[in-house]
Amino acid sequence: MTVLLVLATFLVFIVLDYALNHNKVVATVPVEAPRPVPAAIGGDIVAGFHVPETVSYHPGHSWLVRERKNVVRIGADEFAAALLGKIERLELPKPGTWVRQGQKVLSFYRDGVKTEMVSPTEGEVMEINSDVLGNPALLRQEPYGRGWLLSVHVPDEENTGRNLVPRGLIGQWMHDAVERLYSAQPALAGAVAADGGRPAEDIFAGLPNANWKELTGEFFLTA
Repeated sequence: MTVLLVLATFLVFIVLDYALNHNKVVATVPVEAPRPVPAAIGGDIVAGFHVPETVSYHPGHSWLVRERKNVVRIGADEFAAALLGKIERLELPKPGTWVRQGQKVLSFYRDGVKTEMVSPTEGEVMEINSDVLGNPALLRQEPYGRGWLLSVHVPDEENTGRNLVPRGLIGQWMHDAVERLYSAQPALAGAVAADGGRPAEDIFAGLPNANWKELTGEFFLTA
């Protein structure tokens, strides 16, 4: 008899618990994990250029991805890499250097001419990619992977993040950039599409009269 009473009591508790909680949503606290840096080009294609959703973009065509809290990795997007083409060398700020968002900190050289890009964030340079310094072709081959440029410690992620391209506008922003490029250099629209509308490895190779420094500066916000 006692056993039956105990079982009946448990059954009542189970029924009451179900009645009280079956419409509730259980919330879990997300655990922050390091965001992986893409090992190769991937993601969406906008007007022929890869624009991965895994990274954030600065209007000057540099990108960043959060590796862990207050640490980001920086590079140049594929549009920028295609504009730069076959650079002969590049210069990066040394570890320990403080860089400001919008400051000219990345330098690229082609046929003895220099062009620059700005930092997409503010903080202290922690590491530079020695591989891309030794082999600048990596920047064009894997702009979101082995062609990355810097790692930066960013104390104020929130405020610097407000000056990046809003995530919902990235596709339109890239599309507009490509349209502006083709408007400035109409020959590019038909001459440089290598395969299925994808940009050629070096889109300026067939345009000897194009002013590389001026055009890159216009899109990199350094002109």
